[in-house]
Amino acid sequence: MAKKNDKHIIVAIHITNRVKQASLVQELLTKYGKYIKTRIGLHEATGKTAAPNGIILLELVKSERCVKTLLASLNAIAGVEAQCVVFNH
Repeated sequence: MAKKNDKHIIVAIHITNRVKQASLVQELLTKYGKYIKTRIGLHEATGKTAAPNGIILLELVKSERCVKTLLASLNAIAGVEAQCVVFNH
C-alpha cells in the first residue's frame, strides 16, 4: 500500500536520432539506474530498419532531487528532450 507521501515520478525522453544519441542517453540511464524502477522504450519498427527517433518512459523512485539533475543532463544532449510528471498520492 502506498504511503501518504509517496509519489510516482515519470520521465519521458524523446530522442530524435537514436543512432547518434543512444549511447549518451544510455550512459546517463546507467548512472541513475538505482533510481529507475521501470523503463519502457518505444520506437517505430516497421520495415527493415527502425525509425531514427524514439521515446523512453521511466518510472523513478526515491529522489526528486536527482530527477532535476537527470533532466538537465538529458536536455543538454542535442536532439534529446526530457520532461517530468509527478503524481502525488
